[in-house]
Amino acid sequence: MVEAVLIDLFSLPPNLQNNIQGLLRNTLETIEKRSSIPAPFVYIMCHQRQKNETNGEEESLFPSLSDFQSLKKRLEVVHSLTTAAALYTIKQRLDEKDLSIIKVILPTLRKGLMKVYIDHLFTAVYQFEFEDLQVASDCENLQIAEPRSEGQALPPQDVALIQSEIQMYLESLPSLKGDLTILRSSLIPDDIFLHGFTTRMGGISYIPTLSSCNLFSSSKRRDPQVVVKENLRRLANAAGFNPETFHRVKIDHANAVCVMGKTEPDSYDGIVTDQKGVTIGAPGADCIPVLFADPVRKACGAAHSGWKGTLLGVSMATVNAMVSEYGCNVKDILVVLGPSVGPCCYKLPHESAKEFHRIDPTCVRQFDSASPYIDIRRATRILLESGGIRPENIQDDSVTDQNQNITFCTACHPDKFYSHFRDGNNFGTQIGFISIKD
Repeated sequence: MVEAVLIDLFSLPPNLQNNIQGLLRNTLETIEKRSSIPAPFVYIMCHQRQKNETNGEEESLFPSLSDFQSLKKRLEVVHSLTTAAALYTIKQRLDEKDLSIIKVILPTLRKGLMKVYIDHLFTAVYQFEFEDLQVASDCENLQIAEPRSEGQALPPQDVALIQSEIQMYLESLPSLKGDLTILRSSLIPDDIFLHGFTTRMGGISYIPTLSSCNLFSSSKRRDPQVVVKENLRRLANAAGFNPETFHRVKIDHANAVCVMGKTEPDSYDGIVTDQKGVTIGAPGADCIPVLFADPVRKACGAAHSGWKGTLLGVSMATVNAMVSEYGCNVKDILVVLGPSVGPCCYKLPHESAKEFHRIDPTCVRQFDSASPYIDIRRATRILLESGGIRPENIQDDSVTDQNQNITFCTACHPDKFYSHFRDGNNFGTQIGFISIKD
């Protein structure tokens, strides 16, 4: 069942401009006749010419709005200077109401353009269907330009213009939840490495569980890749790295490691480099973003260590890649554990907890319960130390700094961090990042 209807009047062909009232009345009558109870939400997208003309234009659109009683309280006109701005505003309205099934009614000539905008501003969470804007009875004899064939793609230059329009609009949006904040470790020498861990502040993501500096997009979440890219651009500007040479792990919850400059695996949870000007990163939203730095050989790494990756030894796999690829000495490698869920909050089924108990009984609390509390940080430290990393070269602030400089519990701090455990499936993601300075 259609939950919302979007009527695109943003850029009507000139021969339909004078009949906008007839077009709209015809369309609203059709929506009202078809809709079940309750009626769908209706959004009308219009071009904003002058701010002082907006109210008058809206009134001219609805000379008899009282005729559409079932739609009246669910109807909104969105005036914007660009299609990107209008569509993103409507997306916010949809997300506020958790709506996902949308019918778009639009001139045939706009369909190809609209699909490109939707592909960039929405994810697979949303379902769209398209319907041609029906010409009202008093303008049926007007000639409409020949439409582009259904399967014909827009020229690359048109797609590039749309991408540029979207990017410019997103760059103009204010940051939410305060200034962008980067947590840095005193263990990693800042004269050699640029590094940090993000918090949830300072981006443009507006959905509560993703707000505001979400740095990961997927088909299952409502934050599109263009928004994540804009959040990353703001982070890069604040931190001082080039977002175009940023590489993050492709999560598989396992222990594969990508070596920059070699063939990239399809998926991996660790990444290493000795290239200057390249920034590497690993996400975390309860899972640990782990950073590695060798100031002697000037090499670095990043890993995503969830409970599965921890058990599979992804952190030592990253260390071993640095040793084998760059000749690092394991005793020179510095390791920092970023914000992640702590043993105060994180539970696993008893069968999974047994694996952590085998690493060390102190990694599990309330072991005899059905869902014991798990300390994935402690397990990571134990595995690193058994692999040759010096204890003093591992920063885990839940142990090394009780003031909690970096290794906060993500689930305990909703104001600072995202948490899958706390927020459910539509969760945001922070990252740890590192690069070698020129």
